[in-house]
Amino acid sequence: MEKRKALLLGDYTYPEFHPLQGIDREVTHILQDWMTVQCSENRKLLLKENISGFDLCISYVDNWKDPISPQQTAGLLSYVSGGGGLLVLHNGISMNNNYEIAQLLGAKFTRHPAYAPLEFRTVAPDHPVMESITSFSMDEEPYRFEFDPFTQKTVLMEYELDGDIRPAAWAHSYGLGRVVYLMPGHHQATFQNENFRRLMMQAAKWAARLPG
Repeated sequence: MEKRKALLLGDYTYPEFHPLQGIDREVTHILQDWMTVQCSENRKLLLKENISGFDLCISYVDNWKDPISPQQTAGLLSYVSGGGGLLVLHNGISMNNNYEIAQLLGAKFTRHPAYAPLEFRTVAPDHPVMESITSFSMDEEPYRFEFDPFTQKTVLMEYELDGDIRPAAWAHSYGLGRVVYLMPGHHQATFQNENFRRLMMQAAKWAARLPG
């Protein structure tokens, strides 16, 4: 079977907190049996004429200040609504600093308490992304979100911290495309956790409509 093509977009030169260095190798290795991964910080790859060549876009964008341009926003929205797959990892949700992408992702990041040991609990075991995934523990940044009420999303995992239970992963359709968000991904150690590796692989395959 010919491998599909994935675009991993992040920041090498001026990341706020989460550089793509190291993460690029982990993601490429996790997906190597199914996809070739092009790793880049070039936002112009989101333009319609560029992103159309990929089966999956993976966001590890760490740009919390400068919004994605209107042309890049239009390219990403058109790509996903036309049938493309979007997988957003941890800080990749920083793209949501314009309302169009926030609605595409289904939520906005609000803040996070300090890095801490977290237990991630499966709440949608029948979803293809969650196949054979049971609860697991990992040190992570406990991101918090404001959900978009208009998006019909499926929460896949939750985490508990200080008695509060909050979403840690979700999935939904957007037009003809599919979107998955996974909260873990703060640093390279996360991508070396076997439970997370399987979760990310299955999320990528579902978003890109690859056979199980």
